[in-house]
Amino acid sequence: MHDVFPNELSLWQKQGALLLDVRSPLEYASGHVPGSVNIPLEQLLDHLAALKSPLVTICATGSRAGLAAEVLEYEGFEVGKLVSGLQGYVAQGYRLERSSLPSPAPQAVEAAFRPEEAPCS
Repeated sequence: MHDVFPNELSLWQKQGALLLDVRSPLEYASGHVPGSVNIPLEQLLDHLAALKSPLVTICATGSRAGLAAEVLEYEGFEVGKLVSGLQGYVAQGYRLERSSLPSPAPQAVEAAFRPEEAPCS
């Protein structure tokens, strides 16, 4: 596993590295490195077949990215981890890109709360 500092991220991108943000979709939508893709840490193993080296893992502070990088390295990928995460990236003056979350399907909203199924007290 390589430590990747914010000023080195563009070099990794030029070498074809996939920037892999392992935070939740909500965190990702609130601000992410331009060009990164989001696969939450808890879903990483489900997506291994779709990934290729090199990769740079990204999270808010670097801890989840470190775990993801260890897993990916164990699986045979060439991987780097963004040192100090997005906090360090922003502190170095780099800007984040924002996106919106897709709206939940009406069935999902309906399933989330059904008053007729609520327990009575």
